[in-house]
Amino acid sequence: MKREVFLHPKIFLPSQSHTISNILSIMAAVNPLNVYKGRDSMVQYYDPNSCPPVPLVEIPDKLNPFRGDGVRIYAKMLSCLPANNVKSLPARNMLEKGVTDKTKKIVEYSSGSTVLSLALISRAIYGIDDMHAFVSNKTSEAKLRLLRFFGITITLFGGHAQPEPTDRRGGIHAAKMAGESDETTLNANQYDNHHNPEAHVRWTGPQIMAQCPEINVFAACMGTSGTVAGCAKYIKSVKPSVHVAAICTAVGDRVPGPRARDLLAPTFPWKEHIDTLWDVTSPPSYQQSMNLTRNGLICGPSSGMNLAGLLDFLAFRKAEGTLKDLAGENGDVHCVFLVCDLPYQYVNEYFDKLGEECFPPIINQQLHNVDLYRYDLSWELDPVDAIAKYYESELADSSYDSGLSDSESTGDLPPRYREKSLRLQNDAMVLDLRPVDEFEKWSLPGSINMPLATSSSDLANPFDDPKVLEDQWRELDRIFSPKGTPFSDILLSALKGRRVGLVCNHGDTARIASSVLRAKGLEASSIAGGIENLGPLFCRSKA
Repeated sequence: MKREVFLHPKIFLPSQSHTISNILSIMAAVNPLNVYKGRDSMVQYYDPNSCPPVPLVEIPDKLNPFRGDGVRIYAKMLSCLPANNVKSLPARNMLEKGVTDKTKKIVEYSSGSTVLSLALISRAIYGIDDMHAFVSNKTSEAKLRLLRFFGITITLFGGHAQPEPTDRRGGIHAAKMAGESDETTLNANQYDNHHNPEAHVRWTGPQIMAQCPEINVFAACMGTSGTVAGCAKYIKSVKPSVHVAAICTAVGDRVPGPRARDLLAPTFPWKEHIDTLWDVTSPPSYQQSMNLTRNGLICGPSSGMNLAGLLDFLAFRKAEGTLKDLAGENGDVHCVFLVCDLPYQYVNEYFDKLGEECFPPIINQQLHNVDLYRYDLSWELDPVDAIAKYYESELADSSYDSGLSDSESTGDLPPRYREKSLRLQNDAMVLDLRPVDEFEKWSLPGSINMPLATSSSDLANPFDDPKVLEDQWRELDRIFSPKGTPFSDILLSALKGRRVGLVCNHGDTARIASSVLRAKGLEASSIAGGIENLGPLFCRSKA
């Protein structure tokens, strides 16, 4: 059933009767502790009238090259909305005006913030689980997976990734037809729904004016043009002197969400509310997004595009000597741009657009593709436990010399074993990974020497030297892979069904080997500390 919750239904109407002080005082009284309780908690949570305004944050001076010119720049953090994006406000408004008791399914042409917001809000408020995204077949795999993660069914469309709303070959038209042909299906149609821009007349614009009444410049990117049309409509109704800079993607380029000039929808009356239309390419958009994020204002590429466009506009005005013409009564130029989204689903694109040189290096990069299998502490056996696990044995008696002084032979010492009494259990096998000469000096009874080319006493510990770890893992993974070496298949056949113990000098090469063998489906464990820890457990006869 359709439900509306408005604590203050008149506050956000674009009326001169509401002064800034009125709005600020009412905002302060709306849920100041930001708590949502009861059976309609989700309805409250997604109702902007029930929430404190999202933050407006002045960006650090190092991100504002015009701070010395008296320019103040503020980020309106719409990414802090419950759905983490600017489109959640139009989604909320369009659903509120469109959902009926018959609505069972929502359909929208969108691969990003709009369809995600529609999915979240339609479930949270209206209990509608059936969400369908009509999406370009050029959408990245990461974004397709993100949509599916949010429980959205996807239908792919070929052709232009950003089709015109009236193009009968595109997904926008197909979504519209789906909504018109079935009364149980709602197509919110962000491209041709006046409740899209009205959401920003209702919420975003009033918040900005309440938080920054001294505003002189407003900057936002153009997608459906609803955000700019709505925000500018309200802001200019309160303060006509504000300069509105609308930001477009440069022709032939692409930033997720915004559009180039030739693809701007004519539906919404944005032209009458803007003063400047500015084009921005994608590299500075991604760069500014990353700059903001690294300095604590986490945002996606369209948010970076807003800042990049604003900075370009300010640079142009400074170059022509008209920057101060934008200033307010106190002589400063106060600018607000929108932070619309988050960067996470676009991480791969940042590397594509900006290149590796813009990112810190990875130390020990060679380990990225090796040592890939899991470890478990339960696979590292204490030497005493290892002997008990793999051998049948008797404790040393008085006929054997422990090799200890009388004072050392008392106290909490581990049991000492006679090598002659140790016998491997029938289903056990012990592999000794040390070099042949060390194995011949002393080894566990019944163990099999399998020396590694990458393991010798003069090599560093593999967990101290990344190169040693890389080489040892590659060798072990090859040895224990079918057909990895001429004897791999024979070895794997011999190990199958057995409990395998692994030993080396210090325990760490054996630890790597146990990880590899476990990944191959074999039961394997290493002896912690290796031969160095095993030696004190054994005594030898006087003979």
